[in-house]
Amino acid sequence: MKAGKTLGLIPAKGGSTRLAKKNVRLLGGKPLIAWAADAARDSGVIDRLILSTEDEAVAETARALSIDVPFMRPPELARDPAGVVEVALHALDALEEANDRYDTLIIMLPTCPFRTAGDIRGAFELFVQKDRPFLMSVAEYTHTPFSAYRLDGADGLEPVFPEYLDRRSQTMPKAFRPNGAVHVLDVPRFRAARDYVAQPLVGYVMPRERSIDIDTDADLREASFLLSERAAAPEQPVT
Repeated sequence: MKAGKTLGLIPAKGGSTRLAKKNVRLLGGKPLIAWAADAARDSGVIDRLILSTEDEAVAETARALSIDVPFMRPPELARDPAGVVEVALHALDALEEANDRYDTLIIMLPTCPFRTAGDIRGAFELFVQKDRPFLMSVAEYTHTPFSAYRLDGADGLEPVFPEYLDRRSQTMPKAFRPNGAVHVLDVPRFRAARDYVAQPLVGYVMPRERSIDIDTDADLREASFLLSERAAAPEQPVT
């Protein structure tokens, strides 16, 4: 697939139901939006990087980090049920009104801070190589979801996937979860589908240690711990 001109988008609304102002929370001394912007800039595959928000405080933080905030999104696009699809379409429309058009869109959620420039570059290269219009970064589930149970109305347990009930976890199919790090989209196909996980969809697999998705205080504490562990680890010799 020919990538053409590529836009990088960081969606960063001001509110959050589970972690207030999560997109500008500090991790390792810098806001989550800075982690996304730094990786995007270093990837070398993005022609223009912008941030979309409805919140002036988030916008001010972004501008202080030299992140382009070319417009403020409407408040209704920061409330449920509006999601990333509507935010991305609004961003494309707003830029096209200024005669700034793109062929490929890369979406990077601030809540996956450990993605690297290499992840963005690798996802982009896989998108081009596979010649499919939609790509999503994923991580393998730590525990297989095929062994899951659900509670019925009387506190009884029922297997969600009874066909796997007697199988060992090693024999179950591998399952992957979205991690929010990278979505790469062909803009015309995205506009037509109005969905960023439409088929045919390519998966870019990332390791668990770079796939943490911060949505709660506990997630942020885990990310801070992983960051401190990384800082304390001895440097590996260059080979």
